[in-house]
Amino acid sequence: MNARKIFQALLWLVYPLAIFFGLKFFEPWLVASLLAASLILRRFNDASRFLKSISQHEVLIFACMLGLACTSAITNSEILLRLYPAGVSLGMLIIFGLSLKNPPSVVERIARLREPELPLSGVIYTRKVTQFWCGFFVLNGSIAVFTALFASKETWALYNGLIAYLFMGAIFAGEWLVRRFCIQRAA
Repeated sequence: MNARKIFQALLWLVYPLAIFFGLKFFEPWLVASLLAASLILRRFNDASRFLKSISQHEVLIFACMLGLACTSAITNSEILLRLYPAGVSLGMLIIFGLSLKNPPSVVERIARLREPELPLSGVIYTRKVTQFWCGFFVLNGSIAVFTALFASKETWALYNGLIAYLFMGAIFAGEWLVRRFCIQRAA
């Protein structure tokens, strides 16, 4: 992974903290403008690859996220800015959920990168994992909305900038362990 991709991944992971600290020193419109600019620049740098591989649903989600950031900037709304993580969860729920309706599921596509000839048992397993992720995105998005509307900035940043990522890491690690167990059992 090159340095630019690592930097982009780090920005994606720390944006709730960047918003939290940005709001301590700047107006919400400026922080939201920087968020919108980073969304555009991130996609602009990879525009040709991005445009070739993106679905209509992903274009709509990207447009909604950009619209949320721009609306936050125009209205100078801290609440809209704090709702951004909930929007990300909703977008991921839509992507994962639609992949269940129109297979292959997101997790199956990822699994096929490593194992192109995925057996039927693997397809069924990856579908269940995708369903689990959908449940996580519903729960995570609900908590993100709650913290945006009713919690302090500190609680919002703690959940959306740390706890949510710890949950995702635990799910990734737990799924990896379960998959190893299932593969060993099948062999």
